[in-house]
Amino acid sequence: MPGGVFWRTFLLLVLLIGASLAGWFQSFRVFERTPRAQQIAQTIVSVVNVTRAALVHSDVAKRADLLADLANNESIRIYPLEPSDVVEPQRESASNTLMVDYVRARLGTDTRIVRSVNGREGLWVSFSIDDDEYWVAFERDRLEAVQGLQWLGWGAVGLSLSLVGAIVISRLVNLPLKRLATAAVEIGRGVRPGPLPEKGPNEIRAANASFNTMVEELERIEADRVLLLAGISHDLRTPLTRLRLEAELSVPDEGSRLAMQADIEQMDAIIGQFLDYAKPLATRDAFDDVDLTAIVRATVTDLPNDSGMRITTDLRPVAAVRAHPTEIQRVVLNLIENARRYGRTPGTDVTDLTIATFDSPPRIEVRDRGPGIPVDAIRRMKQPFTRLDTARSQASGAGLGLSIVERIAQRHEARFELDNAPGGGLVARFVFAAR
Repeated sequence: MPGGVFWRTFLLLVLLIGASLAGWFQSFRVFERTPRAQQIAQTIVSVVNVTRAALVHSDVAKRADLLADLANNESIRIYPLEPSDVVEPQRESASNTLMVDYVRARLGTDTRIVRSVNGREGLWVSFSIDDDEYWVAFERDRLEAVQGLQWLGWGAVGLSLSLVGAIVISRLVNLPLKRLATAAVEIGRGVRPGPLPEKGPNEIRAANASFNTMVEELERIEADRVLLLAGISHDLRTPLTRLRLEAELSVPDEGSRLAMQADIEQMDAIIGQFLDYAKPLATRDAFDDVDLTAIVRATVTDLPNDSGMRITTDLRPVAAVRAHPTEIQRVVLNLIENARRYGRTPGTDVTDLTIATFDSPPRIEVRDRGPGIPVDAIRRMKQPFTRLDTARSQASGAGLGLSIVERIAQRHEARFELDNAPGGGLVARFVFAAR
């Protein structure tokens, strides 16, 4: 069955309606069979009696005109019954048996009712005038067409109304679940959804109320986390500033002083990473059409001079994308910093970087010429506080840079990909959805 709740509910209702209609149709046929057979038989008896009376009381010279008029206007044909006529009996069915019994009860037990005479189809009924016998030929469609059209019309109306009802019921059942699923997806993307309506059946009200409470609690926890980290940052950076000043004033040895300053700067950078990771991302309402190439070019241009990096750019024009420019700038800076720390070209103390933009699909690529990373560790590198053991000996950090990029990618409905480049090095791609 289809995966959607709507289509599953709809198909189950259609199957139930189909089974109900089939049972109703069969029951109606059984209970309606006798009245319908009597109605057809009554029509036959009436036509035969009227025809016999008309022939008996009409002028012999005008009988030919009377027979022609009956054939043309009433589709009733009268033929002489000959002993040599080749007849085909009625098909065996409950309705035909009831109809034949009723006709013979009214016209006589010697009345013959057949399906065809001499190869001509219809409903043929015999009657006699004195010693002469005749056939009255009815068009079978004339006796059954009205009934068939009624069945077809009522069946189509009933089926249409049933399908419309199935669609309405399926939508009513599926709508609360769809709202809940959409809100859950927005929560996963870091977007605060609007409150779900707490109305409807008891189960739906309870589920929506619990979800709304959960969203409020998550928002409170997020606010508490940001406040906690901001407080820790303030409390830690104040003594770090004092340590930096004391190191400059109190440590006479140049090497020791520089080492202490480097440690302090590293601790300050780690605190900054924690704050960046905990900082709430921009909502999609704050997104705008931005020039991806211009953002990357401006970010690279504003980088401080670093003799440990050689940057090559390949910035191609890219059509405008919906994004938050500050967060895209953060993506570029984090990818460059990650490459600077861990992507040094083997045998050198320099990181060779290539930064490029492409239009189809819109994406940013940052490639280094370093040792790369094992294939089985690629997915793990996007998780918070994750660094390769081999990287720890080269540089230190909190292991949050790539995690921040992954969070920004989820908010922008983009993909963040890591892959080992042919010929060595690591390629990081930030890929927007195709327009």
